[in-house]
This record gives sequence, C-alpha cells and structure tokens, in this order.
Amino acid sequence: MDEVRAAIVAAVVAAVLGYLSPLVVRRLPEPPETPDEDKTDRERARELLEGPKEPYAVVADLAWFAPVALVVCGVAGGLVGARLGWSWLLVGYVLLVPVVVALSIVDLRTRLLPAVVVLPALWTAIVLVVAHAGLVATWDDLRRGLVAMVVGYVFYWVLWFIYPVGLGYGDVRLAALLSLALGYLGWPEFLVGMYSGFLLLGVPGLVLAVVKRRASYLKTQFPFGPFMCVGALVGLLVGPAVLGHLAGG
Repeated sequence: MDEVRAAIVAAVVAAVLGYLSPLVVRRLPEPPETPDEDKTDRERARELLEGPKEPYAVVADLAWFAPVALVVCGVAGGLVGARLGWSWLLVGYVLLVPVVVALSIVDLRTRLLPAVVVLPALWTAIVLVVAHAGLVATWDDLRRGLVAMVVGYVFYWVLWFIYPVGLGYGDVRLAALLSLALGYLGWPEFLVGMYSGFLLLGVPGLVLAVVKRRASYLKTQFPFGPFMCVGALVGLLVGPAVLGHLAGG
C-alpha cells in the first residue's frame, strides 16, 4: 500500500512541476555569442552540424512542451515512487524528475544542456544525499554515490575530449548528476543506468536505417541528454534485476 501511495503522490507532484517547467525554461539566459574569429574548430564544427540555436523562450512557448512534460513527468514520477516507496529518499528523486525532463526537451531542441540548470541541480543533489546519509542512510551510501559521480564525470569527460563534435560538455555535467543519483542507490543502478543510455542512443539510427533503407542513418547525430536520462530511469527501476540476471543470479 505504501508503494501505491508513494507512486500516486510522486506522479502528481512530478506532473505539476513538469507542467510548470516551461516557465523556468523561458527565463534561462541565452549563451553569449562568440565572435566568428574567436570560435574554436570544435565550435565551428558543432555549429556547422547543428545550425543556429533555437532561443529558450521559443522552446518554452512550444504548444506541446507543457502537456508533454506533464505526462512524461507524471509517468516517470509514478515509476520512481513505486520503486523507492514512501521515504525521505523519494523527495529528492521526485524533484529531479522534472529537471531532467525539461533538460531533455531543451537538449532535443537546442543541443544544449544549460549549466545554469545542471550545476544548481547537482549541488542540490549533493546536499540532499549528504543530509540523507547522515540522518537516515549510511556514509557508505554517500561514499558510493560520490565515487559514482566522479567516475561518471571522468568517463564522459574522456568521451567529450576524444569526440567533442558528438558529445557536448553539458552531457559531461549531466553525467555527474545522474551518476550521483544512481550511485547513491547502488552499483547495479549506476552501471545499468549509464550503459543503457548508449544502447538507447543506437535505436533511432537503427529505426531510420531500416525504414529509409539507408545505412548512413546509423551515423546520424542525436542529442545524447534524453537518452542518458531514460537510461538512468532504466537503471533506477531494473538495475539490480538486470545485473543479477547477467551475473546468473
């Protein structure tokens, strides 16, 4: 019964916050414009690949933004509530749901994950897990979460350094946030959640290649943030089960 109650409350809270998220996106400051002569080769390559950036205010005013965010946040919040149950831990994770959903929509439209959203969310998550570990859980949980955050950040930083055109630094920051949230729950959640994003990334290209019968679609560039977020949800929900099955347990 507690799981059902937690799922319902989490779904409602996440849905309401998701519906209101365009109000926050509309107020995001636009990234400063870099003069052409000061742009790096990396920036020119990304600009050539992605085209001009869509303003955040335009994204926020999209007719489908609020209702889609409401539905997606409601479903994701309900699943998170059912998984975590009625606990203090649920508070932080429910608040994280509309943040990552809004970031995913922004990334889909602009190919950017604004630091002004990701970094405050990361620091807030750190404060919350420290408080939870000290009051409710154990310091081992906190240590695992912080190690996972560092591992996730470094891993994505290396990928960004090697392949900067396909991966933005916003993905690196987001990896730290998601790694902390998953690692605090457990290593299975972290490992499955991080790996699932890469598996999900290949699905759109594969579908397009099959439908269009063109292998070139397998090389199509997609914003990675939404796949990271869905992968993190997969890890949170079924990480222990998946890893246990793979280990033959």
